[in-house]
Amino acid sequence: MALAADILGDRWTLLILREAFYGVQRYDDMLADLGAPRAMLTGRLSRLVEHGLMSRTPYKEPGSRVRHAYALTGKGRDTALVLIAMMQWGEKHVIGGSAPVMIADSLTGVELRAGLASPEGRAVDMSSAMLVRRPG
Repeated sequence: MALAADILGDRWTLLILREAFYGVQRYDDMLADLGAPRAMLTGRLSRLVEHGLMSRTPYKEPGSRVRHAYALTGKGRDTALVLIAMMQWGEKHVIGGSAPVMIADSLTGVELRAGLASPEGRAVDMSSAMLVRRPG
């Protein structure tokens, strides 16, 4: 867990990942949306690329210099549950109400909650879960 926190654990990295899940890919758009210092954004994006969570692709619009777009990789998309759990925890324990966005089932529109499930998909309450050491 500590190794994962080293990669994901700061505010700006989490906000960059959130922007990527919203579909924002261009550096300048992220910069404008986040209001982040340029050097910080550049550093965090480079780190996310280095760790394989995002890919970096050059693009060029007519009459302008080469710029870069950033997209989530499979490894980056796997952070979705971490971000959803943090968002839902924040709703409950920090803002004390609903956030302006929610995670919903694309077929029914019903709100989805992060949680535990068995490999067969059976929902498991945290009170029934326990940590066990893996063999080997």
